[in-house]
Amino acid sequence: MTQEQPVHFHPHALPVRRREVLRLMAASMALAGAGCTRQPRERIYPWVDMPEARADSSPVFYASAVARDGHAQGVLIATHGGRPTKVEGNPLHPSSLGATDAFGQATVLDLWDPDRSQAPMQRLGREHEGPLAISSWPAFETAWRRVANDLDASGGEGLRLLAGPATSPTLRRQLAAIARRWPRSRLHQYSSVPDAGARAGTAAAFGREVQPLFHFDRVRCVLSLAADPFSEGPGAVRHAMDWSQLRSREGPQAACAVEVAPGLFGARADRRVAMAPRDIEALALRLAAGQPLPGLGTEMLAALRAAGRDALVIAGPSLSASAHAAVHALNDRLGAAGNTVQYLPPLAWAEGAGNLPGLVSDMEAGRVRVLLVLDANPAYDTPGELGFRQAVSRVATSVHCGLYRDESARTCDWHLPLSHGFEAWSDALAHDGTATLVQPAIAPLYDSRSLHELLALVAGDDVRDGHAIVQATWREQAGGGFDTFWREALQKGVIEGSAPAPLRVRARAEPASTAGVAGGAGLVAVFAPDPSAHDGRFANNAWLQELPRPFTKLTWDNAALLGPATARQLGLRKGDRVRLRAGTRSVAAPVWVQDGHAEGVLTLPLGYGRDNAGRVGDGVGFDAYHLMAAQAGPLPVQVERLADRHDFAVTQHTMDPSGREPARVIDAGARVEPEREQPSLYPRWEYPEHAWAMTIDLDACIGCNACTAACQAENNIPVVGKEQVSHGREMHWIRVDAYAAPEEDETVFQPVPCMHCENAPCELVCPVGATMHDSEGLNVQVYNRCIGTRFCSNNCPYKVRRFNFLQFTDATTESLKGQRNPNVTVRQRGVMEKCNYCLQRVARARQHAQRTGVPLADGDVVTACQAVCPTRAIHFGDLHDPASAVSQQRRSPRHYALLAELNTRPRTTYLARVRRKEEKGPKT
Repeated sequence: MTQEQPVHFHPHALPVRRREVLRLMAASMALAGAGCTRQPRERIYPWVDMPEARADSSPVFYASAVARDGHAQGVLIATHGGRPTKVEGNPLHPSSLGATDAFGQATVLDLWDPDRSQAPMQRLGREHEGPLAISSWPAFETAWRRVANDLDASGGEGLRLLAGPATSPTLRRQLAAIARRWPRSRLHQYSSVPDAGARAGTAAAFGREVQPLFHFDRVRCVLSLAADPFSEGPGAVRHAMDWSQLRSREGPQAACAVEVAPGLFGARADRRVAMAPRDIEALALRLAAGQPLPGLGTEMLAALRAAGRDALVIAGPSLSASAHAAVHALNDRLGAAGNTVQYLPPLAWAEGAGNLPGLVSDMEAGRVRVLLVLDANPAYDTPGELGFRQAVSRVATSVHCGLYRDESARTCDWHLPLSHGFEAWSDALAHDGTATLVQPAIAPLYDSRSLHELLALVAGDDVRDGHAIVQATWREQAGGGFDTFWREALQKGVIEGSAPAPLRVRARAEPASTAGVAGGAGLVAVFAPDPSAHDGRFANNAWLQELPRPFTKLTWDNAALLGPATARQLGLRKGDRVRLRAGTRSVAAPVWVQDGHAEGVLTLPLGYGRDNAGRVGDGVGFDAYHLMAAQAGPLPVQVERLADRHDFAVTQHTMDPSGREPARVIDAGARVEPEREQPSLYPRWEYPEHAWAMTIDLDACIGCNACTAACQAENNIPVVGKEQVSHGREMHWIRVDAYAAPEEDETVFQPVPCMHCENAPCELVCPVGATMHDSEGLNVQVYNRCIGTRFCSNNCPYKVRRFNFLQFTDATTESLKGQRNPNVTVRQRGVMEKCNYCLQRVARARQHAQRTGVPLADGDVVTACQAVCPTRAIHFGDLHDPASAVSQQRRSPRHYALLAELNTRPRTTYLARVRRKEEKGPKT
């Protein structure tokens, strides 16, 4: 059939030419796509400098931010046809510098989550006993008007607002307006991850509450005490990046981690010591007093004094106020204050705000008539001893607003759906106080409001539009030329020069007494946010549920972590179920025996045991909050072994390298002996234009799993669920292996994507040529050829190929379709898939070069894993370019190939990790 021959769809249909058919099909597809999304009615501005080489198929990026502990982490939202599909870091933002973490990557999935709250809900019946039923915003406004009239008569007596940490200047302005209208109302704030000791410690040390700001780019010696600066707090991504860049310039710096359970910073420290919380407290106080413990403490103090103002000591949020005050005094005495650590006013905590125990006490006493819960879930993520759920029943009118109909929504009289951060106008401060304007990339998918629009309704303001509300905040501060200021701030994602100047404060010279701190015995529990579910806010995010935890490789679960000696003493093995008791409260939990964990301590990950998270997170794991006491700190617990056992789903069953060196570690100044090239019967490939390759620097990798999450978002990789993971059928295209060296107390992380072998064992055995070489050195997978023999997977020594045993991709839930990258094929059952070096990004850059006539330069192609990495451990480029980063790294004395003895000649290679020769870590 020629191009001009007619095509008949029906015997009686009129002749239609092929060009007309294609035109109509294209128009219908465009109309269908346009109906799925709506742009915000206000003007939004694309980012000032688009990443990668620009092309017609490039996504449009909008600078915005995601919240981390109430602070802004600057991101670029990638949109295709108006649909947010991917998140990248904003290189201009001080908290990200172009990188993100796994939580930032997974935020886009929360936007499209079908379990999001879609309409207001009102409780039927009286005495808080009726069910929640669908209502409307006008109905709430009518009901609230009556409540507001009563509050006006009493000056707001009995009105309480409850929120988590928040840095939004607009929110602060609105809360101040509410306080002016109802002067007898009160704001309460709380943190779902206990940090009262950290905040009280600054008040004890400086006489006022301040917020530390760490500068890892200035550190020569760092000591962390029960802290993990690479995963905790709003500056974690920046800390990791500063540390890696300093390390790459000047070599390994002295670092010591004293911690209860293995953490990301502890895995990269050249010394790591596992201690019980009471011993860490004693060490902190003794170091501050100049009375170190014999041996290790003496060496620590000597190293810190040698570094002087370039030293840094960090205390974790679980330590007491006395320990934090002692650490601040120690930093001040070393001269570090003002250099490696500076102090800012509290960015996320309102001055004079009440705390959570005070609010619960007032609710129980009947002093709270109206309660507004602002984007928080206190019915779940507060200590069980407080009894928040029971106290709410004593409040006459309770209103919850949030992204989900969660546990707190089910407890309150009203639930109001909030818009996602990618649907709403707002603002927030970075970890250093730099302001960011949060602009939406899409109009609200459901009948929701932003928090600012809700507070405008509550306060009775005439202006209810989120865009106008946020503009009003900054119009006062921008002065003249507001339109130019607004446009530039949205395009860049930061408001330049908005960071506050550091405070000039001095810590008190007298540290707290060390008397009685180191005493005590018995088993205690400490609580920590889960590496994937965090405090529970990500429990319904399937990407994060299936993301392996860095040290256990556990998915879809949490477990009570304890050390080997403690497990032997209690007669427990991995998988045993126990009942943990603290007073009258108890929870049942499975046990995970972890090497490197402090003895005499249980670590209980938070964020699980949810009742109303959604279809993904409901009923997963156990609720550690229920056991938590009202006062933060280690909690004495009793352990009772139960008769049944628990099955875990893990992605790596052993961390023993079995005598091999897949992840190599060398001393500083040493080199890896290169493998001699061996003869081969494989054909020699010629690459006339480009020869793409990747190098991964193990000395920079911290094992954060951000690359795995980014790859999943970019390449439409489905989740498979706990049962399939337990069968070894996870679908991640890049995994992060962990290898333990007990004699050195080291954990070495190794990201493993497809190796793209020159001598590819997978290619020879495919009966249909579905896996093959392309002209630029990529081992590509042709999906429509694959017939599912799995011969290629059996022949792959690296085990990086993934097979769709079942229909893993959800093809029926409409909202999930909006997230998928249209430039990447959605695979079906019976197809093999794997890493392809983000071939769609390579093709986009190549097409742009062909159209403009400008040759590709190093950095024009950035893979998803490379872009997200906070330590810049991953490099990708063209081997034909001798000046490219990947070519330079291949000339490094640390360069080696994984399983080079197999002579597969992989295009993905590694740089060995470097160990400080004079600072080998002691055993825990």
